[in-house]
Amino acid sequence: MQGTVRTVTALRGHVLQFCGDPFCDNPSDALVDWSDGLVITENGKITAVGDAAELIKSLPEGAVVHDHSGKFILPGFVDCHVHYPQTEVIASYGAQLIEWLNTYTFPAEAKFGDMDYARRAADVYLQQSFANGITSASVYCTIHPESVDALFEQAARHNMRVAAGKVMMDRNAPANLRDTAQSGYDQSKALLEKWHGKGRALYSITPRFAPTSTPEQLEATGALWKEHPEALLQTHTSENRQELEWVGELYPEHPDYVGVYEHFGLLGKGSVLGHGIYLNDREKALLHETGTSIAHCPTSNTFIGSGLFDVRGSHFTHQPIRVGLATDVGGGSSFSMLTTMRTAYEIAQLQGYSLHPVQAYYLATVGSAKTLYQDDKIGNIKVGMEADFAVIDPLSTALIRHRMSYTNTLIEQLFIQMILGDDRAIAATYIDGKCVFSKST
Repeated sequence: MQGTVRTVTALRGHVLQFCGDPFCDNPSDALVDWSDGLVITENGKITAVGDAAELIKSLPEGAVVHDHSGKFILPGFVDCHVHYPQTEVIASYGAQLIEWLNTYTFPAEAKFGDMDYARRAADVYLQQSFANGITSASVYCTIHPESVDALFEQAARHNMRVAAGKVMMDRNAPANLRDTAQSGYDQSKALLEKWHGKGRALYSITPRFAPTSTPEQLEATGALWKEHPEALLQTHTSENRQELEWVGELYPEHPDYVGVYEHFGLLGKGSVLGHGIYLNDREKALLHETGTSIAHCPTSNTFIGSGLFDVRGSHFTHQPIRVGLATDVGGGSSFSMLTTMRTAYEIAQLQGYSLHPVQAYYLATVGSAKTLYQDDKIGNIKVGMEADFAVIDPLSTALIRHRMSYTNTLIEQLFIQMILGDDRAIAATYIDGKCVFSKST
């Protein structure tokens, strides 16, 4: 009887591994690195990580080594909140949240009932993600089941761990973008049963946000999650002050925005709320108690003028919240997680807190994986985890090369990458142990 074919590959370079939580520990102590390291993978899983001089002796005959010496090998970035249908409206002028939706988002999303169109858009989105070192994401589709099928089909070609779901909206949206409480439930249930757990696919039940769902739809959403607790759930909260007032008018019987989701059973482990800028103390305590996560979307919050998320206040408290980093394209202005980290740093600076570079990289990898409760699989480089990597060229531009010549520590070098780097810094991206993007080709 023929045995299983072994596919052993290795990446050689400056390997970085998180060994602690930089928001709980000394940030510098939460990172371990091997300047000449080796990560060995077999059939999409990490089997060894450490010093190259030692580990290279253990490679079997025929193993392929991808030599990235002099470059950083990091866990693949995890984007915990993004709208792939909005890629075509990224960098649109002059609107805040509600106007943004009506002027740009809804007209773009109306096109996604066309399967061929959705497939092309999904491919563009994924290629942009790979070119920026993003190997996993939690993705909003549109109300059209075709938009979900298209994304999962394209992601499956790369065996990408991606979470996604059909947007549910039954009010306060154009007629061609509304479902009903029943059809939203039925279509979401069918898609969940079709895709969740197929390969590395995860289904995320996706009511857009409280203003575009009736109480009946949110009730149906809660019922669906109760029936399928293995699924994830994603929605938005407290992004914009006008939005907060609107929710208060639509749901006056509830104490606050998060209280709406609490009432309908939409909080808990696996629930990711986008933004969370204007949370009160009751809401923060509730998120902590239920294990609900927040996706911090810095470039979106600044570009659309929403506000400044308090990273320090979400972590340094007796009731910390799980927080990950997200591009939020197309409200977000860049697919680059390095750019996203830079904006997160700038937002923290405006609030009197200097976000440590190790904390920033943690939010973009382990932190985002934790928001999805997938941190046992993705977001770090450890034995047994899935083989997703981002390779960063630390000398990608003339200015960075000049600046790097004056550094003395790894922490300085990482900080320079997140402040001056962008997609040009991504040398290669690996998903499931296979190269899906290479700058050289």
